[in-house]
Amino acid sequence: MTEPVGLLDTGPLVSFLASGLEHHEWAVEEWKRLRPPLLTCEPVLAETAFLLRREGRDADPLFALLDRGIIRVGLSIQEQQVDLRALMRRYRNRPMSLADACLVRLSEIHAAAEVLTLDSDFRIYRRHGNKVIPLRMPGLAER
Repeated sequence: MTEPVGLLDTGPLVSFLASGLEHHEWAVEEWKRLRPPLLTCEPVLAETAFLLRREGRDADPLFALLDRGIIRVGLSIQEQQVDLRALMRRYRNRPMSLADACLVRLSEIHAAAEVLTLDSDFRIYRRHGNKVIPLRMPGLAER
């Protein structure tokens, strides 16, 4: 059986890169279960760099993961803008971030994907309008 595609949200990426944060150990264990590359999007990378800096950390380890192909940008915002806009309109009452919309769209593109997240909004978001998005997040029962 092949491992599912891992779709990487900001929280687990920051937690993986910044030891001492609440979910660091969880993020490290989850990364061990998935085969690279983990897919993400540019808004997640921007949020991660910002949050690492806010934690007093450097973004070099983030770029090292990109250089080594461990994480990879999995979609073009420009190419997916119609679908991203529709998602953000559908969930404007949350309100949905561009990073979240990109991850939902990636989960639509990659049917076997699981989103690694700390964001409880992913329990509400649906792919293809009504399908639950498979998640890996702290506190969810293991499958």
